[in-house]
Parts: sequence; structure tokens; C-alpha cells
Amino acid sequence: MTAGTGAPEDPDELYGRLKEFEGRAAATAGTGKDPVNEPMIRHWCEAMGDTNPAYSGPDAIAPPTMLQAWTMGGLSGHTDRSAAYEELFGLLDGAGYTSVVATDCEQEYLRPLRPGDRITFDAVVESVSERKTTKLGTGYFVTTRMDVRADGELAGTHRFRILKYTPAAAKRKARGGGRNLRPRPVINRDNAGFWKGVAEHRLLIQRCTGCGTLRFPWLPGCNACGCQEWDTVEASGEGTVFSHVVMHHPPFPAFAADGAGGPYAVALIELAEGVRMVANVIGVPYDKVRPGMPVRLEFLRTDPELELPVFRGGEG
Repeated sequence: MTAGTGAPEDPDELYGRLKEFEGRAAATAGTGKDPVNEPMIRHWCEAMGDTNPAYSGPDAIAPPTMLQAWTMGGLSGHTDRSAAYEELFGLLDGAGYTSVVATDCEQEYLRPLRPGDRITFDAVVESVSERKTTKLGTGYFVTTRMDVRADGELAGTHRFRILKYTPAAAKRKARGGGRNLRPRPVINRDNAGFWKGVAEHRLLIQRCTGCGTLRFPWLPGCNACGCQEWDTVEASGEGTVFSHVVMHHPPFPAFAADGAGGPYAVALIELAEGVRMVANVIGVPYDKVRPGMPVRLEFLRTDPELELPVFRGGEG
């Protein structure tokens, strides 16, 4: 960073310094705060709508996709990050790349985790990309690889990739005619069909062609039977509020038509088809939203580039 200016330093020079962190430890001899346990497995399965019988009963295993959950620091945070990891991110922050967004992860499962397993892990900075420019802004992709062990035996690997960047806020406001814009959804090969349906004013739910189970959000495979073949059904648009929260702070003008930015209601909607999705509730005051309230699907254009499914509340 140039002294007194706040401008990022020369990117080529910075990239050379960042590359020196590749291969250095990000965490050493980390310990999971809890052993693998049935309550966490149950809560996970309820939240994901995963009814696979392998995850319950006397011989239960943990869903493989919970691999990272057993290593997370929780609200009290991490205490096992290395000095090199902190130095790497301090270097990026000091160079002006102060924002962060998780982009993707890759997991490999080597053996199932079972209640009672004690989790330990080590992590390494696997790679730092050259400087990249994205819609969010300009920065560097940092990939860490974590080796997760259960009672000393390697159980899986978890690669986690983030973007440390300088936001492209000015450009995004210009596209919106000076207005703040809502965050853009991440569209990938697994959910592109859902967003194509939204553009056509259709709310599409995946249906497993193996066992017929409906699932939402969209996933590459069936929670119930593991089948990777699927088709879609179109939701009727009818639903009820299953639970909700009211966002008071921070105010975000893009989420309110009047520009006030809140408060506004965010609800978990139970569709008539039986699956649930998160969406805004509109048409009623935020303090009138209640569990069990009937809602009806609408599509709301928030700016020239984004249209979203929302639900209009009713008092019926």
C-alpha cells in the first residue's frame, strides 16, 4: 500500500509475496470442539430435509457433507489458526483487499464418521491465485486444504476457497442508476435450472426420478436414495410461513421499496408440495407476519438485472 493514499500496492509485487505462503500451515493440531454426536446429526438432517435412514438408529453415521461442521469454531471463534495464516490475511487487508466471500469447496470422504469419534485436523495454504477481477471486485482467491481425522485416522479432506477483494461498489451503483443493488445470487451448474425457471416466472422443485422425493434447494443428488437422476415439478405457488425473522439492523436500502432498508421479514416458507425455501414476505407489515400465515408466490423485479421469488402474505 502506498503510504497515506490507501491505494493497493503494485499487484505483481504483492502476488510474489502472497505466493510465499503456499505450502505453509494454516492450522496445526486443531481439535473439534465436540465429538461427532447424534444431536448435531439430527439438527443437520432436519435443517437439510435429509431423511436417509443411515443417519439415525443404533448404527448411525454422520452425513458426509457434515465433514467441515465438526471442525468449525462456532460463535466463540477459532483458536487454532497459525501465525502464517494470520500474516497472509493481514497482508491482504493491508494492501486494500479487505472484503471476503466464500466461493466454493471440494470434499473427499475416506471413511464414515460415527457418534463418539474425536475430530482433529491440520490445514495448509494450498494456493493463492493471481489477481482476478470479478463482478464483486478485484482480488485474490485463497485455497486452503484441511485434512480431517477421526481418532487419528484420516477421514476426509476439505478444500475451501475464498476471494479476498476490493469491492466494485462504484460500478454496481452506476448500473443501478445510483441505487443500491441487492446481492446477486450465485448461479452454478447445480442450480442454473432453478434460476432459468425464475426468469420464466416458474418456481421449479427438483424431483428424484429414482424414488420420487422432492427436494429444495437444488442439489446434484437425492437426499433419500442417493440417485443422481432428476426432473422438476412446478410449484403451485401456495404456501404458509413456517418460521421467520425480522431484520432490523443493519439497514439495507436495497431490501425496501421505500429505501428505508428495514425492518423487513425473512421467512422459511413451507410450500404446498412439502418442501421449504427462504424468501421475503411482502404485502403485510413486518410485525404482522406469523407462523401459519398463508402466502402466495410472486416474482419481484428488484433492478434491471435481478428478479426474485417472494411471497405475499395474507391474513386468511
